[in-house]
Amino acid sequence: MQIYLPIAEVSVNAFLLLGLGGIVGILSGMFGVGGGFLMTPLLFFIGIPPAVAVATEANQIVASSFSGVLAHLKRKTVDLRMGTVLLIGGLIGAAVGVVIFNYLKAQGQVDLLVKLCYVVFLGVIGGLMFIESLNAIRKTKSGKPPARKKHNWIHGLPFKMRFRVSGLYISVIPPLIVGVMVGILAAIMGVGGGFIMVPAMIYLLGMPTKVVVGTSLFQIIFVTAFTTLLHATTNFTVDIVLAVLLLVGGVIGAQIGTRIGVKLKAEQLRILLAIMVLAVCGKLALDLLLMPSELYSIGASGGH
Repeated sequence: MQIYLPIAEVSVNAFLLLGLGGIVGILSGMFGVGGGFLMTPLLFFIGIPPAVAVATEANQIVASSFSGVLAHLKRKTVDLRMGTVLLIGGLIGAAVGVVIFNYLKAQGQVDLLVKLCYVVFLGVIGGLMFIESLNAIRKTKSGKPPARKKHNWIHGLPFKMRFRVSGLYISVIPPLIVGVMVGILAAIMGVGGGFIMVPAMIYLLGMPTKVVVGTSLFQIIFVTAFTTLLHATTNFTVDIVLAVLLLVGGVIGAQIGTRIGVKLKAEQLRILLAIMVLAVCGKLALDLLLMPSELYSIGASGGH
């Protein structure tokens, strides 16, 4: 069943979009990521213009993340205080990111920038997570529980705050910086930033994995909602038809993903996420390096 997307100006199968939304919703519930790191490239692959994919995907992440957070709130695995600190940084970052996005869009370089950002970030994060997860699994098999670092340079920073749910007493500066970085990525790449935030919360802040997923989703909801609003009012690149189809699939998938995630070990979750991140990175890198089947494309003057 083909459906026309007015802002993207392409026709796409509606069931394909529902399916993609469902798959990304499952990932959102399992890993605590918005799923945009996977969905936005998938939208590129089916012919959605990058500027529209980035702005619209931020909209879908809000719904799937909200659905996932409800499930985690019932289990009391959301650190609201930590989530609020991350959120403050995220809103600042999102505003900066949209300004950068608008400038590059005016220069006509936004499509290349978005794809290059994906290749670099996904490659680095996926590689580091994969190596760390393999080491954690080896230690678990050898009978030694993976030791979590209790003290590092972060514990020496000022402006400390107690985060009871996470069992931490650390400075608010690192969570704020993580939030700003994630906000910028949300605006430029159309992602919730969970694939950066989840590793940062585990390895940098030292949060327990069971609390990380729900807290990450809590922050992602508000940052991506703010990003969507800015894109809709400044760029006019949010395709409501595309957003609704992805949203329906995402909400259903998030509930399924949350149930699957509870049954898997933390190391298994991380290595699965790392493999998926690297797979998407490889596909995007090939698309940038290999010669396309059609060297030229026809578009309206000015374009989107």
